[in-house]
Amino acid sequence: MNVVLWIIAGLLAALFLGAGVLKLAQPKEKLAASGMGWTDDFSAGTIKLVAGLEVLAAVGLILPALLDIAPVLVPLAALGLVIVMVGAVVVHARRKEVPQVALNLVLLALAAVVVWGRFGPESFS
Repeated sequence: MNVVLWIIAGLLAALFLGAGVLKLAQPKEKLAASGMGWTDDFSAGTIKLVAGLEVLAAVGLILPALLDIAPVLVPLAALGLVIVMVGAVVVHARRKEVPQVALNLVLLALAAVVVWGRFGPESFS
């Protein structure tokens, strides 16, 4: 189970690091033009905040456990992603973007597995 949790955390970290860096590096207008229509509904600051949270969560999923420094941060980072994904589901559902809702639900479920596993049977304590 430990290996499965590491794989899930690594996958989530890679996805959210990439998504966060993309949102941090691109202006709002370019994001909207590249298929992220939801960005039209939010300020540039809010988009950068979400991006920053995604990057922090990606780092928090891997580094604390890898360095054995405050490994309790791993399930907390995963819990943060669960919260971000709940928000994403709400935003995409309101916009009737069904494929994005489905993807967000999958990512939410994966993050929830990490929360459960790292707070429960495979904690780092």
